[in-house]
Parts: sequence; structure tokens; C-alpha cells
Amino acid sequence: MSTSTATVLVFSHRPEVREAIITAVGRRPAPDLGRVHYVEAATVADVISSVDRGEPDLVILDGEAQPTGGMGVSRQLKNEIADCPPIVVSVRRKDDRWLATWSQADAVLVHPLDPLAAAETVAEVLRSAGKSVVPA
Repeated sequence: MSTSTATVLVFSHRPEVREAIITAVGRRPAPDLGRVHYVEAATVADVISSVDRGEPDLVILDGEAQPTGGMGVSRQLKNEIADCPPIVVSVRRKDDRWLATWSQADAVLVHPLDPLAAAETVAEVLRSAGKSVVPA
């Protein structure tokens, strides 16, 4: 990660879901963090390849993605990648939060996305992972 930008990978098979997540979190989720650079992934293969290369500082996965949901992808990454970046799973219902625990995700976003809550959740995960960056 550079000293002024965090790379966040956003996965969903649906472009409008990726866009909603990016819009909600924003380019700068907190004043003490630098700008966020987003990389979009439409397939699980793209996610795994990017994480294998060590590119993202944070991964946001759509729990409802098809054909493989983000919760399963999260669990796979957490169990197979030695230095796995923090993961946030996006779910459609509050009742699905327990599934995010099963998935070993570091945090959960619930739709409809509240921009303040989404930005703060991402900022907290980046900070707790030691991924805080110098404001640009």
C-alpha cells in the first residue's frame, strides 16, 4: 500500500451493487485516512487472483453474488491465504449478520447502505488492520 492510498477490491457479479458500495463508502472514508482506490471484480476468479497477488488492502464482498456468494468467498480466502487482507461482507438483511461471522469476515455492511455507517465501518477495518494511511 502506498502512503496515501488504500486499495479496496469490491466484488459483485452486478455492476450496480459494486457502484452502490463504492458510492456509499466514498473516496475518503475518514479524515485521518488517505484516498481509497477501488478495483472492481465481477468474478470469484478475479478476486482470488487479486488477493493472491497481494493487491488489495481491503476486500468488500457482496454476500448475494452469483453463482458464488461473498460469504463463501470470504471463508475460502481466510482459510487459504496466509496474509489475507481484511474482508467486509455486504448483506441484504440484518438477520444475515450471523452468516458473516461464519464467513470469518472482519465486518458487515447491511443494505440499504447508510453512507455514514459504510464509511465508518471501512475506516475502522482499515485502522484495525494497521492500514491507516497518511492523508493526502
